[in-house]
Amino acid sequence: MKTRIVRIGNSQGIRIAKYLLEQTGLRDEVEVEAQGNQLVIRPVTAPRAGWKEAFQAMAEAGDDKMLDEGPVTSRFDEEEWEW
Repeated sequence: MKTRIVRIGNSQGIRIAKYLLEQTGLRDEVEVEAQGNQLVIRPVTAPRAGWKEAFQAMAEAGDDKMLDEGPVTSRFDEEEWEW
């Protein structure tokens, strides 16, 4: 689909066909990024979207255990520190 760049005040923009907006899920707010000589427009996603499902999948796979086994201590902690 071809479209024209139009003047909008001191800026410029494009009109996006309704069916493209519906197909891509673009709504009121979007993120625009330049990649080389292309503009990429994507829907704004909520922070931490999908985290709940990812953590549930980790728990089901047994991949949600702590990586360290306990507090890390140094020689200072073991020999010199006094309470």
